[in-house]
Amino acid sequence: MCKHKLADKYNPKEFEENLYEKWEKSGYFKPDEDREKETFTIMMPPPNVTGKLHMGHALDDTIQDILIRFKRMQGFRTLWLPGTDHASISTEMKVVQKLANEGIKKEDLGREKFIEEAWKWTKEYGGTIQEQQRKLGCSCDWDRNRFTLDEGMSDAVLEQFIKLYEKGLIYKGKRMVNWCTSCNTSISDAEVEYKEEPSHLWHIRYKIKGEDTYITVATTRPETMLGDTAVAVHPTDERYKNLIGKMCILPIMNKEIPIIADEFVEKEFGTGCVKITPAHDLNDYQAGLRHNLEIIEVFDENFKMGDLVPEYKGMDLLEARKLIVEKLKEIGALVKEEEYTHNVAKCERCKHTIEPKISTQWFVSMKDLAKRAADSVRNDEMRFVPKRYEKQYFNWLDNIQDWCISRQLWWGHRIPVYYCKECGEIHVSKTMPSICKKCGAKDFEQDPDTLDTWFSSALWPFSTLGWPNTENEDYKEFYPTSVLVTGFDIITFWISRMMTQGLEFTNQVPFKDTLIHGIVRDAKRKKNVKNIRKWSRSIRCNK
Repeated sequence: MCKHKLADKYNPKEFEENLYEKWEKSGYFKPDEDREKETFTIMMPPPNVTGKLHMGHALDDTIQDILIRFKRMQGFRTLWLPGTDHASISTEMKVVQKLANEGIKKEDLGREKFIEEAWKWTKEYGGTIQEQQRKLGCSCDWDRNRFTLDEGMSDAVLEQFIKLYEKGLIYKGKRMVNWCTSCNTSISDAEVEYKEEPSHLWHIRYKIKGEDTYITVATTRPETMLGDTAVAVHPTDERYKNLIGKMCILPIMNKEIPIIADEFVEKEFGTGCVKITPAHDLNDYQAGLRHNLEIIEVFDENFKMGDLVPEYKGMDLLEARKLIVEKLKEIGALVKEEEYTHNVAKCERCKHTIEPKISTQWFVSMKDLAKRAADSVRNDEMRFVPKRYEKQYFNWLDNIQDWCISRQLWWGHRIPVYYCKECGEIHVSKTMPSICKKCGAKDFEQDPDTLDTWFSSALWPFSTLGWPNTENEDYKEFYPTSVLVTGFDIITFWISRMMTQGLEFTNQVPFKDTLIHGIVRDAKRKKNVKNIRKWSRSIRCNK
């Protein structure tokens, strides 16, 4: 007769933790020791150490776990390698907020002390993430767990930078970048999202030099007109063909600027005439380069009004906008003002406004790298599942711009560039040089910027296996990896960059298949970032 009464309800807490611990200690999640078996490898997309796992992570990890367990049961020598990403912008933002709540400013703390605080944050939340993944039952090899800032991974990033620099693919230049006004750093095109916001469209007339006629432009940002260096029309617009090549007078500044023709102008927008301010708009910047226009910065480094007009100097942009509009009315240059809704660039992380900014940064020349990555998919070296996601991948790579990789942050991989304090000579090396190769001086200063998080995570499929040491057993046995599982939202952020770097440094695609899944959304179709413990009844999977 049975002495134990069977519980009427399933209680996972009673035995699941012990069962998982037994599996892990028994080595069931490690690759089989039989090296004759065919390998199957998945690199876990590393969660950011900015908080706890959310529903999207649960979906992603579950799909990977199903694949790895299935292949394990089929007799493959499987490796599912876990890890986390230092997430430079996101983590720094979180630590800055934490310190602010304690009444401490990042600048007052200093770089070294701040990095100590960031490590404390990382250890706390990195540990929480792994605990959550164990609760989910993820059967990954925890002994191979990696972090993008650990010693081996950091060495790989330095190797990456130096090799690309020596090949002429990394350069320092002054160009227009996306600047987050809250994070106070440059960010890449892929990290910009757009949000519709109500505004106004101001129609402003510019007098044609030597004539009693005017050309009217439409703009959503009258405060930038102080830096206008041209007015542009479309070359086929019959309304303005007779004005191309003439000069007009910039209101308020009373300065002569040319009327040019450029195909980027939309004839249907506003009046079909646009003001060109090369320092504060990406399209204007490109037009300025094509037409050799002067680049005049209206704002200072803190995005306050500069000194072009003394009475506006130091003003907030919106405050100056009001005064400039009033001035335009006063001098009879404002034709009309109408309500208008337009897309405003926002930081994907902090949601604050992005400003175009002329800035000296480090860039990766992407044209050749991108072509090879695109061709590898066209040639079926790597395939997307479902195949339709190729379109997003090709659209990004076929229209690629050079990649701005420097960030004005403290948390992350510091750029391995040293400047001679005596002559300014640039030295690129893993450690500070002992003597300047140009003047013989011995005093150096390291570049203060850090590298874009995606620069280091682009190495994830092979740096985790010991690269640049290609004789490492794990690298030889498990690379290239078998499949990448991730959401469609990071095809441009991450997949394309892993492909470019994998082909460049290993001469192989980093994974043979890319399985793209949907994004977990709530009832309002917003991306669901709830903690995995806070299950929502309104979850939907957007395909």
